[in-house]
This record gives sequence, C-alpha cells and structure tokens, in this order.
Amino acid sequence: MNPSLRVVVADDQALVRTGFGLILGADGIEVTAEAKDGAEAVEAVRRTRPDVVLMDIRMPEMDGLEATRRILGSGAQDTPRVVMLTTFDLDHYVYAALSAGASGFLLKDVTPEHLVAAIRTVRAGDALLAPAITRRLVERFARTGAETAALHRDLAGLTPRELDVLRLLAEGLSNAELAARLHLSEATVKTHVSRILTKLSLRDRAQAVVVAYETGLVSPSAAPGSSPV
Repeated sequence: MNPSLRVVVADDQALVRTGFGLILGADGIEVTAEAKDGAEAVEAVRRTRPDVVLMDIRMPEMDGLEATRRILGSGAQDTPRVVMLTTFDLDHYVYAALSAGASGFLLKDVTPEHLVAAIRTVRAGDALLAPAITRRLVERFARTGAETAALHRDLAGLTPRELDVLRLLAEGLSNAELAARLHLSEATVKTHVSRILTKLSLRDRAQAVVVAYETGLVSPSAAPGSSPV
C-alpha cells in the first residue's frame, strides 16, 4: 500500500475512468482527479499535483497529446510522469507522445495487476516500454514524416561506453540485461543511464529510445525484433 502515490485519470469514457479508479484505489493509489478531455487534464494536474497521469490519446476538445505537451512543457519542478492510454498498440500518436516526454503507454485492456505495476514503475523514474511494440512504432513513424516533437540531440558529449548503453537501451533491454551484455554491474549501468539522461536533457528511458533512433545511432531495420508490421 502506498497512499502517497497520486494519479490523475484522463479519458473521455466515464466507464474507463471509473474502472481505473476502482483498480488503483483498491491498491492504495489515490486518484486525485478525473478528466474527460485534455483541457480538464491540464487543469487537474495544475490543481492536484499528481505523481502520474493516465492520459487517453484520443479525447474531444483537446487531445491527450496536446495535453501532455502542455503539462510536461510547463517548466514546473514537479511535473508528473505521463502514461498514454490507447486502444491500438500501433496508434501513431504514441510515438509523438514519447517524443513529447511521455514515459510510456498502456493498452486500455491492461490487466489490473499490470496497471498498478505500470503506475509504480513510472513513478520510480523508469520508462514503461514494451520493447517490441516500441521498436515497431519507431520503425513505422520515425522517418515517415509522422507528427513528432523532435528530440534531436548532439551525441558528441557521450563517451563510447555511454553510446553502447544507449544503443542497447534502444533495444528495450533492462538494466539487468544491459549489465549482462556489457559485463558490468547493475549499479554501473544505472550510473551510465543516469549520465546519458543528464547529458541529453532527457526525462527517462523512453525519450532515450526515441533519441537513439532519431539521431541515427540505431537503425530501425537493424534493431532486433524490428520486422515490418
């Protein structure tokens, strides 16, 4: 139980908002506000200062992508983590949302256990990435002119080892898998990841994955598991 974990749920379907609220409440996670569109979500975040926002992508008036941009672009010290909700695992807005700073995405048919784990994962500062889906999203939209908030960064400031770590992050590897692949301790890997995020001014691993592809450090066609969809 963690009553200090606070969440805003934004979705235009009342049933979805209510269902997610019941699931989170049963696990001791406080839903500070519900919102039926992006404008309400922005206001709810300003008013209640949650740790995490569950944000539907497709909503009337203001969609979840614009709401995410406004929330994460506010410059506030305590901006929440944003997890996008979508019905389709290849919704093209998901890639743009990751570029805008969202920490990951969930399908709306997520199990209660996965929903709770996802909230806790992003609150802890990790990205919520489904590696195979994320790679397909990048492959499909990164270089096709789809709407994105570009995150081009100069990678010259990274050391060779940090570049190695960033390449493997783009494959969706966990810290434990990175450590095994590079023959390093998990603590050392965490240090490398932290330095990469700091040097590139990124919020989390989700943005690091986007940067790895957008800068050409990793080629979508070369990534493991990146078969066409």
